[in-house]
Amino acid sequence: MATRNPFPFTAIVGQEELKLSLLLAVIDPAIGGVLVTGHRGTAKSTAVRALAELLPPMDVMEGCPYQCDPVAPAALCPHCQGQRNGKSLRRPVPVIDLPLGATEDRVVGSVDIERALVDGEQAFSPGLLAAANRGFLYIDEVNLLEDHLVDVLLDVAASGINVVEREGLSIRHPARFVLVGSGNPEEGDLRPQLLDRFGLQARIRTIDDVSQRVEIVKRRLAFEHDPVAFAKKFQRTQSALRKKILAAMQLHAKVELTDPALILAAKLCDRLDVDGHRGELAVSRAAMALAALESSQTATPAHVRRVAGLALAHRLRKDPLEPASDDERVLRLLAEMPD
Repeated sequence: MATRNPFPFTAIVGQEELKLSLLLAVIDPAIGGVLVTGHRGTAKSTAVRALAELLPPMDVMEGCPYQCDPVAPAALCPHCQGQRNGKSLRRPVPVIDLPLGATEDRVVGSVDIERALVDGEQAFSPGLLAAANRGFLYIDEVNLLEDHLVDVLLDVAASGINVVEREGLSIRHPARFVLVGSGNPEEGDLRPQLLDRFGLQARIRTIDDVSQRVEIVKRRLAFEHDPVAFAKKFQRTQSALRKKILAAMQLHAKVELTDPALILAAKLCDRLDVDGHRGELAVSRAAMALAALESSQTATPAHVRRVAGLALAHRLRKDPLEPASDDERVLRLLAEMPD
């Protein structure tokens, strides 16, 4: 296997919304994935691959197509049922790209035609969702993907289980991954019903600070010239962030959401006319993940304020008479509301 040399996560200049959203989704995948919108060439896919490389390699059960943990394999895994502490392999956290023209069979899995023809038996051929288990599923130009396929992906991302029933087969297998979809709004928007299903949205803008633009080019050229030497310059910051993420993952289960924080989240959703209750849940989960990232066991209104734009802006109803952008509307309301 070729050694991967992705761009270091801590070397990415700017794009704080993107980096924070990805970190929160890794700490708590139940947030529901990240939608990244913005101009082309703004480090969207680079950030995803860089974060995956930052995470420690994972132990997987040998021969398992779903990459189960050998110590605690998924209860519904068709391959690992009844097995525990089997032979394991160590692999990097996977980042699976979903091609724009992928069929539903390729994504969710299908009947293994070869075994059906050769052996005369029905067997399941796992798809991209199986390959993404315990890792990342990245969809570029998600706004151009067929709506029914986006629905399937969001359902599986939320539940962590892929259910396939076709041609006499009935399969349930683990598919717990961080879903990241990216797209350029100028090429078309997702339907509001689908936008609402993404936990967070990071809006990426081309950096307009000249000194930062210069630094971006310098770092990219240095990386392309010698990726290994460039990565060594960021070993210390990479190591520190890796420890911080792992500590946050362990602490997350102990974090408590305070009543004032929950009340603020509910008031924001009410004042912004957010439909349903996914907004409150996304804000609450993101605030708790942020608290864990900052080594706190208590999620406060201050945490809610910092994640509100990421969790709510894409859920707002479109008002053609409103001159302010969605994230500006959230920030404006936060400024008017005390904790």
